[in-house]
Amino acid sequence: MEIAEFISVLDREGSGLAAAAAAAGPDAKVPTCPDWQVRDLLRHTGVVHRWAASHVAGRLTAPQPVEDPPDLDGADLLSWFEEGHRRLVDTLTTAPPDVECWAFLPAPSPLAFWARRQAHETAVHRVDAESAHGTAPGESAAPFDQAFAADGIDELLRALHARPKSRVRTGTPRVLRVRATDADDAVWTVRLSSEPPAAERGGEGDADCEVSGTAAQLYLALWNRRPFPAVTGDTTLADLWRDTSAIVMR
Repeated sequence: MEIAEFISVLDREGSGLAAAAAAAGPDAKVPTCPDWQVRDLLRHTGVVHRWAASHVAGRLTAPQPVEDPPDLDGADLLSWFEEGHRRLVDTLTTAPPDVECWAFLPAPSPLAFWARRQAHETAVHRVDAESAHGTAPGESAAPFDQAFAADGIDELLRALHARPKSRVRTGTPRVLRVRATDADDAVWTVRLSSEPPAAERGGEGDADCEVSGTAAQLYLALWNRRPFPAVTGDTTLADLWRDTSAIVMR
């Protein structure tokens, strides 16, 4: 996917998140994030949007701390979120392609990194906001495109969980396969050990466990927003993923 496509997704998903949050109300529980109410979701995503925009707009080459959200609630909090989302979209849209700034995952460029990461960050949290309004993950009126979902799986497996922060570890080496059923090339082999997961595209060799489903289903399942559609082999590896794969971004 191109940078402009990610920015377009970010724009759309942020608007969808705001609409679902407004419909649910700030007190609504977020079933996909059991410790949160909608206000917590808006505060988290709002500060992340501003944090991302600040690195690109300021050409900051070192990581900056995430600021605390303001003491706002209700309509004021929603407006604050929408302002930050718009600032991020506008910042990414107007930034030069060769902008130099800090990024925490490998990417063709810092701008490509931030556009991709924030598109996926916002898309997953849009699903969270919809869950607070009673929409089950995967049943939205705005389903994920197959290419975007497959890209999100790739980012999660080959970039986010390749970092030392990943807690998905096994004492004995094991192999988890992730197979999207709606694209021939959307297969990943994830080698688990006492080190961070090592994932690669392709389905060569044996696997101890395979999880499968459409790319959109797997995208949400790997982010622990819904159960895996199908699991074959050693189901304890699917359980391990569910129990230990929560992402710490910073």
